[in-house]
Amino acid sequence: MQQTRRLAAGFGVSVTTVWRYLREAINLLAVMAADTTTAAAQAARLAYAILDGTLIPIDRVADQKPYYSGKHKRHGVNVQVLADPHGRLFWASPALPGAVHDITAARTHDLINTLTSHNVEVLADRGYQGAGGTIRTPFKRRSSRGGLSRRQKAVNRSHARVRAPGERAVAVLKTWKILTKLRCCPRRATTIVQAILVLQHIEDNRHPR
Repeated sequence: MQQTRRLAAGFGVSVTTVWRYLREAINLLAVMAADTTTAAAQAARLAYAILDGTLIPIDRVADQKPYYSGKHKRHGVNVQVLADPHGRLFWASPALPGAVHDITAARTHDLINTLTSHNVEVLADRGYQGAGGTIRTPFKRRSSRGGLSRRQKAVNRSHARVRAPGERAVAVLKTWKILTKLRCCPRRATTIVQAILVLQHIEDNRHPR
């Protein structure tokens, strides 16, 4: 709010006008973000992609239950993130209530089927067990079958090592201060995240690896 007042004072306009311009700019950026199909087609050019989910914290709302994540013990929205093999933020999904599990979110966005149809090899964590398609997850220990074999443990270590850069993409997304904790209506989360995705791509293209 303080920054908004500064902008209003600097440009000699009202705070209401600043809010309106900011909202219009965010909306304009958001519509430039790739949808699931376009993202999958672009990801098909990669050796593989890394899929992860993250919770963007929000203020408590009147209808709290759908937004409460039991895993994170806080209110928020679930965003699915795709990273390239170097850990660069490649794509981010529309936001869903925080109570939605990662695999459910991926299915809701038709992400699994779309990536599979484009033959994109995807590495993901245990939260996506049973996803099928081209989604590769670690071996899961099942109590009825005893522990993992030596080979399975070795595969899991290799999988974790290759997938680790994906956490960098989530971290990059959360370096945007507004995502430290969204204080607006949760329904605005999708627009804000997609606008940030567009801006991050512009920044990455200015400093290519």
